[in-house]
Amino acid sequence: MGMIRRHRILPIALAAVLALVAPLTPAVAAPGDPVAASVQVEPAVVRIDTEVDYQGVVGLGTGIVLDPAGQVLTNFHVVQGADRITGTVAGRAYPAQLVGYDRKRDVAVLQLIGANGLAAAPIGDAYALVPGQPVVALGNAMGTEAPLTREVGTLTGFGRTVQAEDTLTGTSDELTGLFEFAAPVRAGDSGGPVVNDLGQVVGITTAASVNFRMGPGGKGFAIPINDAMGVAGQIRGGIRSDSVHIGPPTLLGVGVRTAPRDEPGVLIQEVMVGGPADLAGLRAGDILIELDGTPLDSTNTLTSVLDRHYTGDVLDLTWIDSTGVTRDGKAVLTPTV
Repeated sequence: MGMIRRHRILPIALAAVLALVAPLTPAVAAPGDPVAASVQVEPAVVRIDTEVDYQGVVGLGTGIVLDPAGQVLTNFHVVQGADRITGTVAGRAYPAQLVGYDRKRDVAVLQLIGANGLAAAPIGDAYALVPGQPVVALGNAMGTEAPLTREVGTLTGFGRTVQAEDTLTGTSDELTGLFEFAAPVRAGDSGGPVVNDLGQVVGITTAASVNFRMGPGGKGFAIPINDAMGVAGQIRGGIRSDSVHIGPPTLLGVGVRTAPRDEPGVLIQEVMVGGPADLAGLRAGDILIELDGTPLDSTNTLTSVLDRHYTGDVLDLTWIDSTGVTRDGKAVLTPTV
């Protein structure tokens, strides 16, 4: 996580999609009842449970099995900041590790440790959908011990944009290129498959979670599976870029808020004892104004800079301390796990 991982403050990730991966076209059932068609996907649905030690917070989410060896596609916001991730498939729980992610696209890939022989999800083509076509969102909103949710609706449009806000830190991002469907998805459904009436995954539900708020509410939004698979392909290939971070986030060790509008930088609310920022000399109440040569105008900018870096990187810091003195230092980034 980009800042205090234990505080669920700003993990690390990035934004953008490269090389689109062509969707697979496995054998599917004939069109019919969308709920019946969605049953074909259920063996490949992953129930995701997360824990954040510092806050004592637990979270729910959903994922999709990409291959029999246990790589899983989900939303990044489902797992950001988690100290522990567990993925349950067909009633069996596996510890999970973050393979990589793209923050702005809200896509992540997990690896279920020890998994083998899992059913991979049948992948379809989101752009073959038409308005009014029935879809079903499968999810984990009721918890791992309860039946999967089956939210039935119809496609209402493409190219939607929504605002997503981390209510803990105030960080906000604009999610673009989503499709909208009329179905009451809930926290816990995030990262789950949206299934067409052929029993194929055509999208990944993006919804609210523990501290992730979206607007407007009351509607279903999904990342087209074509786009998500493009990001996942880059992550699975281990290709680092300004859009994709491979592996777990690095740690700066601060909890931050965007400074008041009449001031530059980000306000340091907390500093993790012994963390990189602490060792560099930052203290709560300081205002960090520059990181790695980039002026900071928001927490989003801070996160974007951190997302481009990895464990062991040395970053230059410039900040204004509580007495008004401008100071400089260096922070050596450490892993979050």
